[in-house]
Amino acid sequence: MRAVQVVTTTGPTDIEIRDVPEPTPGPDDVLIEVHSVGTSFPDLLLSRGDYQLKPELPFTLGVDVAGTVVSGPGFEPGQRVAAVGGYGGASELAAIPAMFTFPLPDSLSFDEGAALPMNYLTAQFALAERGGIRAGETVLVHGAAGGVGTATLQVAKGYGARTIAVVSTEEKAEVARAAGADEAVLLDGFKDATMALTEGKGVDIVLDVVGGDAFTDSLRVLAPQGRLLVVGFASGQGIPQVKVNRLLLNNVDVRGVGWGAFAMLRPGYMQEQWRALEPMMASGVIKPPIGKVYPLEDFGQALVDMDERRTLGKSVVRLR
Repeated sequence: MRAVQVVTTTGPTDIEIRDVPEPTPGPDDVLIEVHSVGTSFPDLLLSRGDYQLKPELPFTLGVDVAGTVVSGPGFEPGQRVAAVGGYGGASELAAIPAMFTFPLPDSLSFDEGAALPMNYLTAQFALAERGGIRAGETVLVHGAAGGVGTATLQVAKGYGARTIAVVSTEEKAEVARAAGADEAVLLDGFKDATMALTEGKGVDIVLDVVGGDAFTDSLRVLAPQGRLLVVGFASGQGIPQVKVNRLLLNNVDVRGVGWGAFAMLRPGYMQEQWRALEPMMASGVIKPPIGKVYPLEDFGQALVDMDERRTLGKSVVRLR
């Protein structure tokens, strides 16, 4: 079978499509006929050897997948599913633990299914587990036109929040609005624009996947008892430093969001998360925006486009 493999950790341009043996699922695994794979930041890091996971070379990329069940506990053959793992999904067949595999509603396509697990479970964990989101609160989302950003906008709406998207261009503002943002502001000057939109009150939650120069202003736009959720540092400008007097003066929090390590060590936790999201899928609040669909042979190009911040929504690689 064909698979997207890292043969040398020299980056996405050196990824190869190779013929590899079919996987042998363990007793707790679901064997999935993969239709679509979502590209993700961990794929990019894995291709460079920069991720916390260090698989032995060669190995197959692919974190988010959607397809149909061949066999496995808890699922029927032919059932539509989405699934997530550390790597190994970008192949015609993938074996993924049942606790990381989820029923995919008929209302969502395989491409949309491949956009769901990592981004939407991260968003749900950030907002509910780490952010303590409540209906009626206001959530500001940095990087709001990307995969985690659009997921956070939709999950926040599902919890009854008002959403403000922060983006770098008007084109990305349109993507964010289409994903469900109530308001969209440009990164340049976002603090003043946000304070104007909230009549000087500020926001209850900031979700930050960008970091860098915007971090201090993100603290400044928090309302009293607001929470700044740190998900990543996509700006590449280095890791921001926190002056803790800012936290004290306004009773605000900075909270880390590390979904993967937390969820994977707690059997059943991801299934609980998925159940929390299912009503939002059923209502149509969750509808993953698909940015671009690539053929299998262009998996590396999809990662290059992500690295160069040309990605809008979630990029998907289609196998079938």
